[in-house]
Amino acid sequence: MGAGHDHGHAHGLHGTAAAAHRGTLRAALVITLCVMAAEIAGGVLADSLALVADAAHMATDALGLGMALLAIHFANRPATRNRTFGYARAEILAALANCLLLLGVGGYVLFEAVERFLSPAGTDGALMIWFGLAGLVANSVSLSLLMRGQRESLNVRGAFLEVASDALGSLAVMVSAAVILLTGWQAADPAASLAIALLIVPRTVKLLRETLDVLLEAAPKNVDMAAVRAHMLALDGVEDVHDLHVWTITSGLPVLSAHVVVSSEVLSAVGHEKLLHELQDCLRGHFDVEHCTFQLEPGGHAEHEAGLCH
Repeated sequence: MGAGHDHGHAHGLHGTAAAAHRGTLRAALVITLCVMAAEIAGGVLADSLALVADAAHMATDALGLGMALLAIHFANRPATRNRTFGYARAEILAALANCLLLLGVGGYVLFEAVERFLSPAGTDGALMIWFGLAGLVANSVSLSLLMRGQRESLNVRGAFLEVASDALGSLAVMVSAAVILLTGWQAADPAASLAIALLIVPRTVKLLRETLDVLLEAAPKNVDMAAVRAHMLALDGVEDVHDLHVWTITSGLPVLSAHVVVSSEVLSAVGHEKLLHELQDCLRGHFDVEHCTFQLEPGGHAEHEAGLCH
């Protein structure tokens, strides 16, 4: 490469954040499928919309967990000549699909709840309590398995939020069953369904927003762009930083690229390699960005590039 166009790279990309939690996702998937089957049976036997709604939510959770596992498989495949980052972005696409599924289920439950308010059904509260309790216990086990991974991966966080809303849904089922048994108020069943839907939507919208930020290559929330620029400019010999970009390939894989203008005197005295090491160490130490690409430029080179573009 010509003078002034040296590129520095920090450590290569590691496995995606969700890959370390493949086993817990599998366990959560098995538990979810078992609870879903039980709640479908319970919903039919007890004529409970709340149980059926929770079972439908479980079905989307199972599909979401399955997609998350499939995404991890693709995300950890090696890079190719045409896909230079491999399939790492597959995790984010799976998280997006989960969001759309959850929003769809939330809308369906809201519609059915209104129908039940208008035409109440004869729901068996005793059966509801037992099936709701079974769902709550199983979901609590899944939550404990996914707790650590949800802090590290959007994909695992999506699964965690789905299971969390299921656990709260099971609790709502139990409360509505108790109301039916104690008061005979059948509308408690669609009321619980409504509560389940309201638990689904807000968390899903938040996750959707974070997922879209990754797809739109917004700077990660934990990276202060002004602080990054200031740290780079504080290094001896660095006169300017332009074309600074920080984005996220997938959960746990932030990437940075920048053009760094360096005085010719310092560049000659220190050398390209030492300056690149200083830049990489600065960002890795302060901002947890390990994959960095820098173009070192002498003063005036930016104007030269601008002229070439016109």
